[in-house]
Amino acid sequence: MKVLVPVKRVIDANVKPRVKPDGSGVDLTNTKMAMNPFDEIAVEEAIRLKEAGTAEEIVLVSIGPAQAQDTIRTGLAMGADRGILVEVDGIVEPLAVAKILKGVVQEEAPGIVILGKQAIDDDASQTGQMLAALLGWAQGTFASKIVIKDGVVDVTREVDGGLQTVSLKMPAIITTDLRLNQPRYASLPNIMKAKKKPIDTKSAADYGVDPTPRLEIVETVEPPKRQAGAKVASVGELVDKLTSEAGVL
Repeated sequence: MKVLVPVKRVIDANVKPRVKPDGSGVDLTNTKMAMNPFDEIAVEEAIRLKEAGTAEEIVLVSIGPAQAQDTIRTGLAMGADRGILVEVDGIVEPLAVAKILKGVVQEEAPGIVILGKQAIDDDASQTGQMLAALLGWAQGTFASKIVIKDGVVDVTREVDGGLQTVSLKMPAIITTDLRLNQPRYASLPNIMKAKKKPIDTKSAADYGVDPTPRLEIVETVEPPKRQAGAKVASVGELVDKLTSEAGVL
């Protein structure tokens, strides 16, 4: 079975984003970039499936600028087999990403697609669901456990009332949650080997997709600074402050 794993290049999770002075978006100048953390979990799960003998090949695909090739190399160093870079400059909205991924899926014919439940830059949490709809495939979102057997994948997902397990007929789309696994670090030998693994370069036009954004960013602002807390002498004073100042009672 072939596993397809989409990966996204985002600002490193340990870096504080900076807003552009004109408020038109986030400033990426000299900013450290990395693989989306939820996508790292997806790559790790695909590697574990291969190690268990369930999967035979892991293909990574990234949609973004030429620098996204580094993101693919990271996944290849973790243990993926090859990559596909669909070069697109600028913002690519979830629907356009899903349409491009649909073309990649039809070309590669994987048995399963595993991707992060959301990207930490836009927090849209839409691509996996849109891709499943476009393909007409079953989907299991926010997976905390995946078991594949006899052409069926059981996905355990966290819901408000506890845990829910759904059985999906393959091929299927799965989006990963934080508790699915702990991604591994790439070893130095694997990093060197990843440099020789193939990465095909495509364009959105190859899949008949126009990636032009349909939405316009009106304004981007930083969140307000949190104000310092205050101590109260009694429960009565606390209730008074919650009523008169916070307005929550």
